[in-house]
Amino acid sequence: MDEHSGMSERFEEHRSHLQAVAYRMLGSLDEADDAVQEAWLRLDRAGEAGVENLGGWLTTVVARVCLDRLRSRKARREEPLGFHVPDPVVAREDGGDPEHQALLADAVGLALLVVLERLAPAERLAFVLHDLFAVPFEEIAPIVERTPAAARQLASRARRRVQGTATAPDAPPRRQREVVDAFLAASRGGNFETLLTLLDPDVVLRLDRGRAAAGTAMASREVRGAQDVIGLGFRFSAEGWTAQPARVNGDPGIVIRHAERVFSVIGFTVRQGRIAAIDILADPARLRHLDLSALDD
Repeated sequence: MDEHSGMSERFEEHRSHLQAVAYRMLGSLDEADDAVQEAWLRLDRAGEAGVENLGGWLTTVVARVCLDRLRSRKARREEPLGFHVPDPVVAREDGGDPEHQALLADAVGLALLVVLERLAPAERLAFVLHDLFAVPFEEIAPIVERTPAAARQLASRARRRVQGTATAPDAPPRRQREVVDAFLAASRGGNFETLLTLLDPDVVLRLDRGRAAAGTAMASREVRGAQDVIGLGFRFSAEGWTAQPARVNGDPGIVIRHAERVFSVIGFTVRQGRIAAIDILADPARLRHLDLSALDD
């Protein structure tokens, strides 16, 4: 085995971890792939000479690449485009394949990713690396060009924002699915009273229809409160439409299809026996590139 092949094999040992870090940082599967590939290119150019901890070195490189992308993304976003739902990871109800499981280790639901989207780039990096991957602040500080104490403050501010929202389910998966199935059945039947019992009074529905719908009646939006969410009139199925159960970022969800075309992917967050958040990706351009092959196995 030559030196280059050996280095490639050692890199592959870290790929799943790097992919998980990048996905949590960026909320985009394609951009996460690009960040991991950039880490490999930098390693290939620099070699391993002087690298004592390859995993730590690669994590730092990926974090720097992601931070640059987040800052560039923020600078380009000159005006709001409605509401953005990060890329979902969709798997079968039984959990999906090992690759998806690696992405979802230490479950990071869509609701959490949505909150992370609202953080400043440095806050997001500090929170993701420390709170989700236990990277010490002494290692985070040079990446964000702050002192360890300042990096700790970044993570603390991010943590307060995350803890102030319903981002994680608090019931076993089977119970979560029962609540979601009951909600879908009540939606199909237009059972208003039952819907009210299944939705948290402060439920938030986030709908991402993409750039093409910006400025139209179909624009992306965020709706809060059970009454207003019910008022949207989502039925989730009708003649010619199907709703396939799935796991969306580890939480109960559904994939809506019409005439064999994927119309939307929906993730639910269940807390205290009620639905606290509904996140809907219905951007046709992004759905066309979404990997749903796990559902066909």
